[in-house]
Amino acid sequence: MKYFITAFFICSSILGIAQDKSFLNIGFETNSQWYVNDNRTGKFTAGNALRSNSYLNVNYNYDHFTMQVQFESYAPQALLNFSPNFTSSLNIATFSVNYETDKFNSTLGYFYEQFASGLIFRAYEDRQLGINNAIFGGLLHYKPTSFLSLKGFYGKQRKGFDLSKGHIYGINSIVSISEILKLKNSALSYEFSYVARYQNSVKTNPKFNKTTGAFSNAFHFNKNTFYSNIEYVYKKKDALVKFENVFDNRLFDGNALLFNTGFTYKNFSVDATFRRLENMTFYLNRNVNQNIFNDQRVNYLPSLTKQQDFSLANIYVYQSQPQLAFSPSGKSGEIGYQIDAFYKFKRGTTLGGKYGTQLALNYAIWYGLDAIYDLDNRTYTSKYLSFGAKYFSDLNLEIRKKWSKKLTTLSTFMVIYYNKELLEDNFDQINAWLFLSETSYKLTNLTSIRVKIEHLQTPNDSKNWWSASSEVYYKDISFYVSDLYNYGNTNDAEKIHYYNFGGSYSKNKSRLALNYGRQRGGLLCVGGVCRFVPRTTGYSLNFSTTF
Repeated sequence: MKYFITAFFICSSILGIAQDKSFLNIGFETNSQWYVNDNRTGKFTAGNALRSNSYLNVNYNYDHFTMQVQFESYAPQALLNFSPNFTSSLNIATFSVNYETDKFNSTLGYFYEQFASGLIFRAYEDRQLGINNAIFGGLLHYKPTSFLSLKGFYGKQRKGFDLSKGHIYGINSIVSISEILKLKNSALSYEFSYVARYQNSVKTNPKFNKTTGAFSNAFHFNKNTFYSNIEYVYKKKDALVKFENVFDNRLFDGNALLFNTGFTYKNFSVDATFRRLENMTFYLNRNVNQNIFNDQRVNYLPSLTKQQDFSLANIYVYQSQPQLAFSPSGKSGEIGYQIDAFYKFKRGTTLGGKYGTQLALNYAIWYGLDAIYDLDNRTYTSKYLSFGAKYFSDLNLEIRKKWSKKLTTLSTFMVIYYNKELLEDNFDQINAWLFLSETSYKLTNLTSIRVKIEHLQTPNDSKNWWSASSEVYYKDISFYVSDLYNYGNTNDAEKIHYYNFGGSYSKNKSRLALNYGRQRGGLLCVGGVCRFVPRTTGYSLNFSTTF
């Protein structure tokens, strides 16, 4: 059936290319690595040394219809630490047919969607993290009036090239209050969402419900340069999961509160976010709770901290802590906030200089919930707006300065606290200080160079690091070389130079990149969501194109 649908898409695309109302878009991407033995990072013993993840996406649009199919290949194996569900040399991953008018939008097949901020539901794809939790089923979106939007869906979640055992369905409605009241210069809306997961299982507790529902209520407001959003989620009682074992004689509900606000005034802007999560892990299959491959997640709970581009700033990375766990220290969620502030000194002032100066400040701090745990009976009680043990904090001060038409610098100072004892069941509580510097210089209209210098200092754990990198750009070609070195480690075996060098070539909508070097083991994070990558050495090739 899948192959028939794919053939139909491709034939329809070819036949419709010449028609005025049609549009065909094809995208291809491949990411390959060849892992090699290295006397410092270790021998490669994890099966095939040559691995590749490849994606071919075809989108065909004709009038009100859009048809899509995506092929994927993981041959001879997927890249290290991708989900073991990605096992096919070539297969159809997703396909769909969409019909859209001004008031009506429907999709059959695989689709992506998000309700509100994603606290109860988000289906999306992120190839770098190995996430594709598309829903296979039906999605309907109907807008009967200018002030009302309605959505509903039903299906199963993608699990590699298979489907989950659990079912998921949901509804969403957005009411524009400002449209009803005819408010001018402001926008106010109310959003209600409901999502339910059904998974059949053997019941030992008659009070256990095989269906777990979650409700979200959100208000969104903005006026001129001021905005504010608040969302509250309640998740109904579900079974406790520990080491993939489901205990339906222990039932707990969950909840979440998210508040975000900000404004801009002249050269100054600020954004602040507060969030509280309690027992908010939500998987389509209960027994994959806290899965390290990000498989079958229903909701979206990224860490709310500054997203970093520097290597050393990503050594001590915070991941959100929404789970309930009756470990010796006890966990039931997280509570904390993040603040971003920006100020631009005007040109011609003392601090602004000829081209202006930008100042950015970010502060994030996260705690566990203030709760009392009964480890013997597997029960707990928590206080709602009270802070428990400190998990993490970081302070970032960033200065971006353009000195001339050719020279620009970026300087960042960071202070990090990382509670490794609670976050990783280790014994260290880490205080780290980082200095990060980036200098960009335009040699000619076609050539530029960028240099990064980084230093991390901490009295414990792996102690001090330094990093340096240089990139040269000429027209559509770039070259780079970098090194990351843990020079302060007391264990000589860990004093490894994580060097990398390579380059890329871009032409129109195509890009080819080649690289050789060592990868420091740890967390790779995109948008606050992370996956673990092991310490390796090898070659990598990345190619992408659209036409």
